[in-house]
Amino acid sequence: MSLRLIATDLDGTLLTSASEVSIRTRAALDAARARGIHVVPVTARQPIGLRALAGGAGFDGWALCSNGAYATHLADGRMLFAEELPAETIRTLAEALRASIPGLLFASVREGGETFVAQHGYAEIADLSDHKRAPETMGGVALDEVVAAPSLKFVIRHPELAPAALFETLRDLDLTGFEATLSGAPFVEVMAEGVTKASGLARLCAHLDIDRSEVIAFGDALNDVEMLRWAGHGVAMAGADDVVQDAADETTTSNDDDGVARVIERMLGLTRSS
Repeated sequence: MSLRLIATDLDGTLLTSASEVSIRTRAALDAARARGIHVVPVTARQPIGLRALAGGAGFDGWALCSNGAYATHLADGRMLFAEELPAETIRTLAEALRASIPGLLFASVREGGETFVAQHGYAEIADLSDHKRAPETMGGVALDEVVAAPSLKFVIRHPELAPAALFETLRDLDLTGFEATLSGAPFVEVMAEGVTKASGLARLCAHLDIDRSEVIAFGDALNDVEMLRWAGHGVAMAGADDVVQDAADETTTSNDDDGVARVIERMLGLTRSS
């Protein structure tokens, strides 16, 4: 294939279990960039979660955050687009879920991912790794404030129930007007209707005049499925759920075994001793 853009998920895909970019992976990304190939992180994270690793990964161009809802340029802060979930939809969704599952907690990501509005009690069950934000900085407001404004990503969480159970309940409600997914984080993530990593990637590629056949994408979780199907060549990580591997054209080794780097090296015709 004629490769012009590499789209990669981060956690569980590009990053090691220690949330780092390995030496081999960085070298592969640099080799691609040296040939004029765009390297684009496509992640559930917000810009705040990208800044901490941008130097180690060499990210200095376009990035897709909030599962494809927000496109920003990491070097100069330009915004290409921001697709927000309407406040009315958020409110309806929260009310319906609360009627089915007591004890739910909610949070809203706003203003290009820079603002995080969490319900009272949310910070008490959150870790730094969840949103790349220290829980003590999250504060806490009444639910009415959480659902009062549009959101790039609406977060649904429970102190005890697993995200998969929340996700199934949400699907059983048969509501419309939004997209929901799982990223491997301990919560359900909800975006505007039609927003996925694939939709965001398609918009960015249109802006860059790149055809989908010129894109390779890497991922490991449910929120990567649409992107793997959309790309000219989709690559799942070893150990990913069957639905993720079925969506891909191939499965590589794990994130701790430089799976992304191995495929890029092959695509670029690079050789290694191991």
